Amino acid sequence: MKRLITLIIMTLLVSVILLGCSKVNRENYDKIKVGMEYEQVISIIGKPDKCDAVMGSKNCMWGNENKNITITFIADKVVITSMKGL
Repeated sequence: MKRLITLIIMTLLVSVILLGCSKVNRENYDKIKVGMEYEQVISIIGKPDKCDAVMGSKNCMWGNENKNITITFIADKVVITSMKGL
């Protein structure tokens, strides 16, 4: 029984740590500036969860529908940024 409780506590701690490590946060959003290269953005917030390319522009989203960073790139440079729930 004691082993089971220890396992449950360790699982919860790991979950909390992983959820707290998300790069999709206000601090990282504020680091992203118009004109930055795509690779610079990736170095700050990691690879996007979703990207759609349309007529020379690329719209990428990090996060989910409730908490996200969305960036539009043209020629692999940031032109528009937005965020939700940060």
